[in-house]
Amino acid sequence: MNLDHVYAVWAPRLLSVLRIVTGLLYLQHGTAKLFAFPHVAMFDNMQLMSLLGAAGVLELVGGVLLVLGLFTRPAAFILSGQMAVAYFMAHAPRGFFPILNGGELAALYCFTFLYLAAAGGGVWSLDKSLSRGRDRVARSAG
Repeated sequence: MNLDHVYAVWAPRLLSVLRIVTGLLYLQHGTAKLFAFPHVAMFDNMQLMSLLGAAGVLELVGGVLLVLGLFTRPAAFILSGQMAVAYFMAHAPRGFFPILNGGELAALYCFTFLYLAAAGGGVWSLDKSLSRGRDRVARSAG
């Protein structure tokens, strides 16, 4: 069995799986903040026009874009920045080590989003479908 072939076939697909799963997990943060679903008690009195409210909007919109694979690179880049800010504002002041300051998830999201910003959405994404359509139109016009 040629593992190089297996890796070449599955790497772009697993990139899409990583994007979709990460987007779905991230989307929960936005729905918890904005729609109280799932219910998280600490968001009960959250104001939309607050830092947490703005984060919820980014999490909701960004999560949906990632799940769909639409505008993957810019959305992931913005979300990576959001998570970097969240880490340094909310976690780093509590201590240096992420395992002790509760910032592991923020750091992991930050670098996963940074990777997606560089790698794109993978083969199962609207970005890929739209680029195929543009390529067909360009070939038929030329």
